[in-house]
Amino acid sequence: MNHRLSSKETFVVGLMLFALFFGGGNMIFPPSLGQAAGTNVWIAIIGFLITGVGLPLLGVIAIGLAGSDVQTLGSRIHPIFGIVFTIILYLAIGPLFGIPRTGTVAFEIGVTPFLTEGLAKSPLTLLIYTVVFFGLTYWLALNPSKLVDRIGKLLTPGLLAVLALLAFKAIATPMGTIQAPQPNYQEGPFFKGFLEGYLTMDTLAALVFGIVVINAVKDKGITDSKAITKVCIQAGLIAAAGLALVYLSLGYIGATSISSVGLQENGGLILSGAANELFGLFGNAVLTLAITFACLTTSVGLVSACGQYFSKILPKVSYPVITLALTLFSAVIANVGLTQLIAFSVPLLIALYPLAIVLILLSFIDKLFNRAPEVYSVSLLFTGAVSIIDGLKAAKISSPAITGWFEAYLPLFSEGIGWVVPAIAGAAIGYVISLLRKSRPEPKIKESHGKA
Repeated sequence: MNHRLSSKETFVVGLMLFALFFGGGNMIFPPSLGQAAGTNVWIAIIGFLITGVGLPLLGVIAIGLAGSDVQTLGSRIHPIFGIVFTIILYLAIGPLFGIPRTGTVAFEIGVTPFLTEGLAKSPLTLLIYTVVFFGLTYWLALNPSKLVDRIGKLLTPGLLAVLALLAFKAIATPMGTIQAPQPNYQEGPFFKGFLEGYLTMDTLAALVFGIVVINAVKDKGITDSKAITKVCIQAGLIAAAGLALVYLSLGYIGATSISSVGLQENGGLILSGAANELFGLFGNAVLTLAITFACLTTSVGLVSACGQYFSKILPKVSYPVITLALTLFSAVIANVGLTQLIAFSVPLLIALYPLAIVLILLSFIDKLFNRAPEVYSVSLLFTGAVSIIDGLKAAKISSPAITGWFEAYLPLFSEGIGWVVPAIAGAAIGYVISLLRKSRPEPKIKESHGKA
């Protein structure tokens, strides 16, 4: 039995992880950022890379170190929190939004440019497409042991080739010069880019995909925990490098596109216009392939990861049955439409993301505080209090008085990351509480002197 993977096998796992991360949303957000940020694009893209690349990498490594899924990390606070948080996470990134978005994005960006206006807006057209798309997703996800070979060796190289073609042409023959930033990127472009990275959902996905990597490594005969952690780190670095290069390229395409395609309302329109400008009709065909590959690989990864988790907590229901239920439910939700899905997801992501970030970061330093649950609990309690307010604000249902108070007195709240200071303060308070708990003398047990 092998005790380590070869360099080639590790590289394939890294490509698989890259493909799982890189879905349709990842393709449409960087061009939009680039076009809106203009001359501030590189400052904004740094913030985007932190939440879109750096934190997902840390998430994969955190799962690798834990040697299990996100529920193990959450249980360091409390077993009930571990279960509840994990279920919410899987539902959010899975059937409620993440999985349906893959089918809807693939249709609206990869298919509608080739349809008449009537067909593109017809609910029946979307229904037929999503049935085919999620049927293929189900087939690919049905046997997770072959996930590495099917995605890492087949779909990912095709995706990378398509993206490389678009990026090379855009750099070799720029569509125009980088123009002045739009109003929302004139001030604080770094923080704006940081928050845009939330929309990729990759930090949340890292907590989900980490177990896919672990299972893929175990399927190769690797059982040693240190060896598994090493592969997780290596695969994470490969995926992160690929994501960073793609995001930089797509951001550049967006930043140089205004004079050619005009100021567009979303990244999908920017990419469609850029592809047509660079390659004509062939460019739209290339973009269709890229979008389809990206969305399909992410859909397969999410269905597989969610299926494995829910079959674990529902042992009486088989993996194929759960996988079928996930794909059917996702197909139904996908027919609601992309705009509605995004509108629903943004508040939820803003509320969940800070909790995931703090949980990941604390897992790397928990040896410093002996993994005291008080540190985790108080830090996430304070983080959640602010992130929920942010989520309600994004949903436009927050109290103006409460929001105004936070903006006036909480540092960085106006920039969208007001949870940072409370998270640090909560960790410090939790640490003090843990020290006080340890300093308390153990209660003495009175000896019994009963008669014999």
